[in-house]
Amino acid sequence: MSLLLYRLFIQLYSLSAYIFAPVNLKARHWLQGRRNLLERMQQAIKPTDKIIWIHCASLGEFEQGQPVLKQLKQDYPSHKILLTFFSPSGFEVRKNYSLADYIFYLPIDTSSNAKAFYDIAKPKLVIFIKYEFWFNYLREANRRNIPLILVSGIFRKDQPFFKWYGQLHRQMLSFFTLLLVQNENSVKLLQQLPLSLNVHLTGDTRFDRVLSIVDQFEPIHLIDIFCSTSKVVVAGSTWTDDDKELAQYANTHPKVIFIIAPHNITPLRLTECSKYYKHSILFSALKNANVPAGINTLIIDNVGMLSRLYKYATVCYVGGAFGTDGVHNRLEAAVYAKPVVYGPKFEDYAEAVDLVKLGGGITVNTALELEQVFDRLLENTPAYNAACQASYNYVQKMKGATEATLRIIQENRLLTS
Repeated sequence: MSLLLYRLFIQLYSLSAYIFAPVNLKARHWLQGRRNLLERMQQAIKPTDKIIWIHCASLGEFEQGQPVLKQLKQDYPSHKILLTFFSPSGFEVRKNYSLADYIFYLPIDTSSNAKAFYDIAKPKLVIFIKYEFWFNYLREANRRNIPLILVSGIFRKDQPFFKWYGQLHRQMLSFFTLLLVQNENSVKLLQQLPLSLNVHLTGDTRFDRVLSIVDQFEPIHLIDIFCSTSKVVVAGSTWTDDDKELAQYANTHPKVIFIIAPHNITPLRLTECSKYYKHSILFSALKNANVPAGINTLIIDNVGMLSRLYKYATVCYVGGAFGTDGVHNRLEAAVYAKPVVYGPKFEDYAEAVDLVKLGGGITVNTALELEQVFDRLLENTPAYNAACQASYNYVQKMKGATEATLRIIQENRLLTS
């Protein structure tokens, strides 16, 4: 991609937001959140602030970067944290996050916006999480000699960086001071490029994040009562394709408790779930923990509860891998030492592949396979225990990326005051 095409892409992306805003809530939030954005930043940020800027694409990347943010806040108390999001699904959920001093949308990536952004924030350190690459913001950090780090990066050979047409993407990589990556394959791919890159294998900070959630676990009273002593399947981040596969089992196994947390909780989607699951009730409809007779499925109609719900599972199911979206966060389930079941489209997700190889993850292709896997895990104690142990061992082995990231920042003296 040339810089000219990149600029055209940015303009078309903005135009599409304007076109769809009247009928699409996310597009509307995307536009409203950027209205007078630089002026609002100018009013909020003090010229004397020492800023650490952390940028996340969306909510998933925020969760991934949160351990690093917390540790930076602790280790460098005289600095302020500026947190930005590209997507409404991140900003709207975390716009009141207490450990960040300033939280904004990222202004659209133009040269003038990037210059104005840096003039206002004057960051001492810039951190991008996982795979956000915005040319003008990266180039401006490089021009101003501001340390720029990619945290928990992951690279695959099918990405533009490694294609003949990926010159612009390779140039973006060259702007980074440090590339901190999740796995050996990413290191090898980056080392093959004709660039002088400072690459470090530090691991994935999501492991530290999910372990911290377990440490801070708070019970959910209504869930405790709903589950009682039954065997429980918690299905998180489900899409329509997932529910089609799951509902058959839930509807024909009334003694198994199902907790369904759809990826989207729009009224239309919740109505769809209620139709698929014949013996269901919405979480918001539970009154004083009184569960109507014959109900075995609870549909979660709120945001923010899923990472705790997996604690109640006998078996976990993670959605997304039956459709085009790709499997969602498996670690939130595996951290509780539970078997994690998901659909067939998971090859691009390293931990999903790892879990299957180790036995903590089980992939299924059809509703029949799903039924066989659930039956085996819910009834066969040796198979169940082996899967639980594999999940536990994997998460414990992979922790420590946050410590490695902070150590590299300190060793390179990227924040010296």
